[in-house]
Amino acid sequence: MEIIIIDYGVGNVRSVQKAFEFLGCEAVITDNIYKIKEASVLVVPGQGAFAGVMRNLTNMGLVPYLKEYLAKKRPFLGICLGFQILFEKSFENGVYDGLGVFPGEVKLFDFSDDVEQKKKLKVPHMGWNKINVVNDSNDFYKGLDGSYVYFVHSYYVDSFDKNIISTTTQYGHSYVSSVQSKNLLATQFHPEKSGLIGIKILDNFIKSITWQG
Repeated sequence: MEIIIIDYGVGNVRSVQKAFEFLGCEAVITDNIYKIKEASVLVVPGQGAFAGVMRNLTNMGLVPYLKEYLAKKRPFLGICLGFQILFEKSFENGVYDGLGVFPGEVKLFDFSDDVEQKKKLKVPHMGWNKINVVNDSNDFYKGLDGSYVYFVHSYYVDSFDKNIISTTTQYGHSYVSSVQSKNLLATQFHPEKSGLIGIKILDNFIKSITWQG
């Protein structure tokens, strides 16, 4: 199994690679289009701005390929922005189209209408928070309901398809913190920064796609 972590000009790719190495998996960081197209598993991590990520992927010629890859339900892991770009659009500093794999929008945490929440809840949402498992058909979160994982984000996904929602998290209101479908896991949180809980989630993901093929 060849795990490819797409290097498209954002940070944090090395920590994702190290998490897979901890599990004994070989994971290659590359921007080589030919190696990316040979991947058994594609990983799209991401930190930064939605528009910049989509621009970089477009410039690399990867947007049509990613849409085709995901339509075939091939193994995919998206982290943070790699999760957000799966949806239709983002309202981060404008309005930008995502990959449109799932219906939904990426919106800013806005507590301006609630003085108490504005005092208490900072943006970005940064640090440890709890995941509530609502659907886990692939057993990615077996025994992990209520666990704490690590978040760093100012924007959240408002999904229009309740069937794909795997976990939710509370921050002023309940929002989607991960989705799953066959051979796919995408998380707003950072499993690679979430200690042994995050490692367990990645291990469950790898074991799931191994037998699914």
